[in-house]
Amino acid sequence: MNEVMIPVSSDRQRGELLRIQLDTLYRVSEVLNRSLDLNATLREVLRVLHARAAMSHGMATLRDPESGELLLNAVHTVDAQPLPQVSYRAGEGLTGQIMETGQALVVERLADEPEFLDRLGLYDSSLPFVGVPIFAGNDSPVGVLAAQPPAESGVFMKERLQLMQMIANLMGNSVRLAWEVEHERKSLTNERDSLRRAIKAEHGFDNVVGSSDSMRRVFEQVRQVAKWDTTVLIRGQSGTGKELIASAIHYNSPRASAAFIKLNCAALPDNLIESELFGHEKGAFTGATHQHKGRFEQADGGTLFLDEIGEISPTFQAKLLRVLQEGELQRVGGTKTLKVDVRIIAATNRDLEAEVAEGDFREDLYYRLNVMPIQVPPLCQRIEDVPALARFLVSKLARRQDRPLEIKDSALRMLMQHHWPGNVRELENCLERAAIMSCEGCIDQEAIALTGVVDPTAPQPQPAVKTVDLDDPDLDERDRVIAALEQAGWVQAKAARLLGMTPRQVAYRIQTLDIPVRRI
Repeated sequence: MNEVMIPVSSDRQRGELLRIQLDTLYRVSEVLNRSLDLNATLREVLRVLHARAAMSHGMATLRDPESGELLLNAVHTVDAQPLPQVSYRAGEGLTGQIMETGQALVVERLADEPEFLDRLGLYDSSLPFVGVPIFAGNDSPVGVLAAQPPAESGVFMKERLQLMQMIANLMGNSVRLAWEVEHERKSLTNERDSLRRAIKAEHGFDNVVGSSDSMRRVFEQVRQVAKWDTTVLIRGQSGTGKELIASAIHYNSPRASAAFIKLNCAALPDNLIESELFGHEKGAFTGATHQHKGRFEQADGGTLFLDEIGEISPTFQAKLLRVLQEGELQRVGGTKTLKVDVRIIAATNRDLEAEVAEGDFREDLYYRLNVMPIQVPPLCQRIEDVPALARFLVSKLARRQDRPLEIKDSALRMLMQHHWPGNVRELENCLERAAIMSCEGCIDQEAIALTGVVDPTAPQPQPAVKTVDLDDPDLDERDRVIAALEQAGWVQAKAARLLGMTPRQVAYRIQTLDIPVRRI
């Protein structure tokens, strides 16, 4: 390559060039501070170079962090041709040489340069070429900036090179900032997606445990209603998991990416619940030192869960009804009407029908809420779900206590003998106490007994057995054997005495008549 000779020029021409370069630098700095869209910014820088400094056919390439190749990010052409898909390896062509050496390159006439590849079909081979590396805060270049000065500018090639180097330095800072922002955006996006997956897993259907017929009906209702924006009223005793059902509905609905806002209506008096739900303006009441967005506004686009809805007063019921009907509200102390798009899920353990009949709950609000009722059964009505629930809760406790925990079958049998008036919440508390008592991480019958919830010495209630006349001639043999086994508590020796048979005969009939044996 030929070293460029810089002849002496007049002070007037040099001064004019300096003015142009200062103006170009100013315009470029404006462009670089305007946007974080890196490719659009680079294109605009190349346009400024062409328009202000007569540096044509500008090109900017940046290193791909994954492949290490130089990728074409921006070019400037008069006819605005589409960006070609071109990449350069280190050392390939003039651009690759600049990237590999980290040194600027000046060519007086491209037609005389054997290393020029002309892969873009962009350059004028009769013009000079100036290419400089782009650094972004380290010793290795991250890209290359190149352009062609006019043919008659040979006397000022040194100044042209300095301008390109200064612009490359400015571009390097913008590239570094854009890459940092992009890295942070990807990290936040990954963290957001991870949190969404974790929340959905935590509040999904898998966390509503139960295989009893009553819970299967609940699961089917939840799956169906989650697809729509229908208002849901969840009924059930305290501790049955109504909030868990509400979470499952929201996080499996089209609104899952929006907010899920909760409010326990029983925890606040009327004046505070109005402010909490509708918000308030600054100065609306003593202590209102700033504007406050209510739960309805916070849940806009998402779901609002109103727990213990039966506890609100008739006065506030009327205010709530208007919002549910119109989708509009006013903050306390405000005059502006706000529109909200909120899905309502309410829950109660009270007999709303009786309260409507007595005039304690508005009938129109009841029908507004009771569009899709879901009845969550108490635990005493689905005792068969206790083992699965207990194992699920023990696994949660193990994660919380960061240690292995297991529950023995003997403990599960004892848990199934309890009535559980506090429902799943009582079962969870019982297991947590038992886990604390289990130093070795094994919850057995003794650990359950230490909780005081279940008394292993207390007589356990036995299910009522319907007495059947075993001598009834209308009974077939299979029904007679089953009736005897029921009355004998499924002890075959006792059933044999009731039937006047031997235990061997009873065992034979159980086998031949295909009678499923219960274990008591």
